[in-house]
Amino acid sequence: MNVQKLKIAVTGANGQLGKELAEWNTENLNIEIIGFGRDTLNVTDLENCRVVLAQHRPDVVIHCAAYTAVDQAESEADTAFLVNYSGTRNIAIATREIGAKLCYISTDYVFDGKSSIPYNEYDLTNPQTVYGKSKLAGENSVQTLHDKFFIVRTSWVFGKYGNNFVKTMIKLGSERDQISVVADQLGSPTYTYDLAQFLLELVQTEYYGIYHASNSEVCSWFDFANEIFQLSELNPQVIPCTTEEFPRPAPRPAFSVMDHTAIRIHGLQTLRTWREALKHFMQMQ
Repeated sequence: MNVQKLKIAVTGANGQLGKELAEWNTENLNIEIIGFGRDTLNVTDLENCRVVLAQHRPDVVIHCAAYTAVDQAESEADTAFLVNYSGTRNIAIATREIGAKLCYISTDYVFDGKSSIPYNEYDLTNPQTVYGKSKLAGENSVQTLHDKFFIVRTSWVFGKYGNNFVKTMIKLGSERDQISVVADQLGSPTYTYDLAQFLLELVQTEYYGIYHASNSEVCSWFDFANEIFQLSELNPQVIPCTTEEFPRPAPRPAFSVMDHTAIRIHGLQTLRTWREALKHFMQMQ
């Protein structure tokens, strides 16, 4: 008997996570994944979202498309809200109209970073940046306009595609003898391969709601950099510095560790430690 494949549409298919999903090997899985980049789906155009999704009729939409230039957002607030709020609202409307589930990728930036214990899914949000506010506005539109939704907040993303901290460190480590790295911000790195695997498991359930998904265990950017150099056999001197020594237009959360309460209570697979994930990434290079 031919079992119908679960059809998953991915927005933002040229980004770090979107591309990981769009390029996923589905050979032994009962799913079909279609990736949409900006050229084939304009999330800021409601009619375009309606037409494209009605034409393909996916069972699930994983909405990765986002404005992610955190610092630039401070001076381009309208653009950030256009993509992260209006774009998400449009996808939520078009997804609901075809009866598909919606999975929205959000961020640790919805919190203020002032906690000293990991944030769980039900803690109060208090974004301090335009980027964080626009992503929270996107979350709110999903909850208002759709009933079959997953909101997945993640942090410190790295992987095979696009630019990220790991690739930057490897580049700098091969060019310089000395690198300063912030040591007073704590979080959990998230490997796009592991996150994609989790999302594909999650969207096949009906455990709707908000999730925190990052690799397990905690580190600072300084710890993360040291581990990267150890695995890459590059030996620059890594000097710890403070956030204040690296002023940026958008304030970075000092603490963005997220507790994975929802993953645990629904019996889903927790993501491996960030060290194991980093090792896997480095071996794939």
